[in-house]
Amino acid sequence: MAITYTWDCKTVDVHPEENNLQNVVYNVHWKLLGVDGDYSSEKIGMCKVPLSDSEDFISFGNLTNDIIKGWVKAAMGDDQVAVLKGFISNDISEQKTPTSVTMTIDG
Repeated sequence: MAITYTWDCKTVDVHPEENNLQNVVYNVHWKLLGVDGDYSSEKIGMCKVPLSDSEDFISFGNLTNDIIKGWVKAAMGDDQVAVLKGFISNDISEQKTPTSVTMTIDG
């Protein structure tokens, strides 16, 4: 089974007013969840995104997770996204086939 990755980019920091625009997103609190059957792993972080100008501004009420996910992935770059997915993939592999376990001695 392949890992399914899901981004949650719904929590953002905004400037209430910036360049005569309202609620301008400048920072995203993201989560990247990877799921493979019964196994899962998640990475979380924050990412600064470039401030919008009036030409490309999307009002806060029209923002979606997909739009903000695009901003986050663009700000991170393909290499960093691949690194995050690699961490999740390795964690899931370790869950499936542990290379180390913790045990307690009786007595």
